[in-house]
Amino acid sequence: MQIENLKIFADLVETKSFSKAAKLNGITQSAVSQQARMMERHFKALLIDRSQKQFHLTREGTRVYESAKEILHNYDTLLAGLQEMRKIVSGSIRIATIYSIGLHELPPYIKRFLQDFPSVNVRVEYRRSNLVYEDILHNAADFGLVAFPQKVRQLEAISFREDRLVLITHPKHPLAARADLAVADLAGHRLIGFEPDIPTRKAVDQILRDHKVELEPVMEFDNIETVKRAVEIDHGVAIVPEATVRQEAKQGTLAMRPFRDAGLMRPLAILHRKGRVLTPAMKKFVEILGKEPPSA
Repeated sequence: MQIENLKIFADLVETKSFSKAAKLNGITQSAVSQQARMMERHFKALLIDRSQKQFHLTREGTRVYESAKEILHNYDTLLAGLQEMRKIVSGSIRIATIYSIGLHELPPYIKRFLQDFPSVNVRVEYRRSNLVYEDILHNAADFGLVAFPQKVRQLEAISFREDRLVLITHPKHPLAARADLAVADLAGHRLIGFEPDIPTRKAVDQILRDHKVELEPVMEFDNIETVKRAVEIDHGVAIVPEATVRQEAKQGTLAMRPFRDAGLMRPLAILHRKGRVLTPAMKKFVEILGKEPPSA
């Protein structure tokens, strides 16, 4: 019995999927099944109840899983402790992030981190918000970067920064000429929005309700880049994070206008699993994200 066997079994239990556990460990689905049966032979006990349609552990399987998690935690603590003793900052960091943060907020931080710690391998994957949470819960990523973080019992959320929400329009749109803009001024205009399940869209909907402005988006998209393209061809206006449109505003392809209304901010957070052992590299990464934004 090796530490890798326990990790594969723990991943299988947490994802409740042979295919997902296989992907996490870079092996085939058949190999995960073989590992599970090998552990059952080793412990001389049935660990997975195969009579159930959905993945279900037996009492013995639950006991093995709980002990496996404790062993894996102690092992990770040992490795991290040894790295700290030798002042080693290396290894890999897996980041799952929503598009707007990954494309517009994260790059200068990654640049600074890799300049300071070039031996660390940083892998960034762009995901929808709900999938970022899933990746962290299933150990497919070490950190998740999201906007308007939700409270999840198994997750720790570290405040990252706040970004102002602004209005973007075509440069010749009537609202582009307004130096002083309120949310109420959007009444009667066509709104381009994110899809309903995206946290920033939910926040925008709440802002409109709070200001008693009734607008139904004429177009809905799942990422910031497509929203911007639709505004550039004057299909409507949009409320978006300021950091995502600075370049277009500078180039003149979009007009960006702040609101005078208070409280139009988008909080960003770093997610990781509660109780997770952070390696020296992971601690340094969180430390850099907590500093003032570096210049790109």
